[in-house]
Order: sequence, then C-alpha cells, then structure tokens
Amino acid sequence: MPAPSPQPPSSTGSPAVKTNGRVAVPLRTVDQVELRQLREDDLAAVERVSEQVFLEPGESARPPHIIQAWIGWARHLLTVDPAGCWIAVDASGIKGFALSQNRDDFWYLATYGVLPELRGTGIGKQLLDTVLAYAGERPGMFSSTTHPAATRRYRLAGFSLIPQMRMIGAVDRSTIPAITGLTEGDESDFGWMDELDTRLRGAGHGPDHAFLLTTQRLVVDRPHRGYVYIDQRARPSLLAATDAQTAQTLLWEALAASSDDTLVNCITSANEWAVDVGMAARLNLATEGYLAVRGLPAPAPYLPGGRFL
Repeated sequence: MPAPSPQPPSSTGSPAVKTNGRVAVPLRTVDQVELRQLREDDLAAVERVSEQVFLEPGESARPPHIIQAWIGWARHLLTVDPAGCWIAVDASGIKGFALSQNRDDFWYLATYGVLPELRGTGIGKQLLDTVLAYAGERPGMFSSTTHPAATRRYRLAGFSLIPQMRMIGAVDRSTIPAITGLTEGDESDFGWMDELDTRLRGAGHGPDHAFLLTTQRLVVDRPHRGYVYIDQRARPSLLAATDAQTAQTLLWEALAASSDDTLVNCITSANEWAVDVGMAARLNLATEGYLAVRGLPAPAPYLPGGRFL
C-alpha cells in the first residue's frame, strides 16, 4: 500500500506543492505557532524540548550519551520516513513535536509532546491530527501516558486504550533457569523477523531492525521462533515470538544479562506470560499508562519497544 501524502488542513488555504518528489505542505499558522516537517538542523533543539516534556520532578537531566542516542534515533526516523515527522514552532523556538512512521500497512507514533506550559492550547491536537492524516487508514499503535486530555484525544481518534504494566527491580539470580536453544542474531535474521512482526502486528520493522542492531544485542531462537533486543543497559527493548514458551525463554535471557536492576515495560494483559517471568524473578509489578491500538488487537506474544513499537 503506497504511503499517502501528508496533507493536513492549512489555515492559509495554499495548495501543497511538489518538492523533490515529495509533497511539501504549507506552514499552518495558529496563534503564531506554525506546524512544519522536521529538519536535520532541528534535532538538537527537539531533543531539548523532549527532555522538558518527559523529565519527571526530581529526575536528573539526561547525560550526554543519552542525548546523543536520542538524536541518533530521531535522525533515523527522519531519514527513513521524513513525512511522518513534524514540529510546532514560533519565533522563540520549538514548542512541540510528533515523530511518526509508516511501515508498509502499519503506522506507529514514536514520540509526541508539547511543552508543559502550552498544554491545553490546541498545539498537541494539531500535531496529532497531522501525523494521523499521514497514517491514513493504516492500523496503528503507540504507548501513551494517563494524562486525561491526551487519552481523551486518543480515544476520539479511534484508538483503544489497553492498560499496560511494567516490572522493575533487581533480578533474584537464583531464580534464573537454564537457558538453551538461543543464539546471537545478525542481519541474516531480519527476513524471518519481519515475517514474524507482520503476523503479530501487521507489518515488519524493516529498517528499524538494522538501526537497533547498531547499538543493541540481538538474541534469536532459530528456526524462526522469536527474538529479543537487549539494550545498552541490559534491558529488553523489543521482543516477539511465535508462542508464549519461546517468549518466556527470550525474556529470561534478557533478565540474565541484567546487573543491579532491570525494567520490562509495555506489558498488556495479552502478555501475562511476561508477568509470570517477572514474578518468578522477584521483580515488582506496577501499572504504566496505555498501549493505544487502532485496527488491530494488542500483539502477543510481544513486548513492544517504546521507540519502535
């Protein structure tokens, strides 16, 4: 299915024009805030806005290596599917952002936010409307907070809000079972991994796999039964499997790699196999926002990555 051209409503009424084969949408001005596509030279500023949006009270600022990792990830999204990446700006700088991606017949919202002092002004709605227009009729998915205004907006946009859980804490290493049948993965696995992703969520991760492999460890269960990425903090970041037993083995492998503490998030009730592993490992269970889905059920056995879904 070809990707539709992004054509959000324009307050100017100006027509869209072709630029290098892509549709360039005129800037929309609403109360001195303009919506436009993200550019390479915006990335550092968007990261700083993202930190203001998501930093919790009392939480330390992002260290330099995390900042660079965030910018590298956003650059990947911009490179692969620039028409899904939008920002809201005024004369003083960037006020909000929505970075989304189309992957064949699937859309995901990678990150989305507005500066805290501007919430409720309509900027967030305009950003979301813009990336949803780009998604078209594709099924889609993203991870959501519990903010009342945001969740209302998501529901009105047709998304089901499925409660999520997370597990945190130090793994009781005496509980880790013998793990067999797994091996290190590489680029040769991407084909069957995309086929598995398509069965579980409607489309493969495509170029996201190659990007993930540059910074994370890939562990697979061959032939073609499942995979897990383990990030630089030795935490599972994306897991998919053909069955719950394989998924549990992969999650145990990720937990075995952890050091002082770990985090397993984006767990829905369809993935209680993960809760069983976490309980056995003596992790603490807590609620964590929603998985917003439209046009598909919550994937299982599957733990979506927060940045790649």
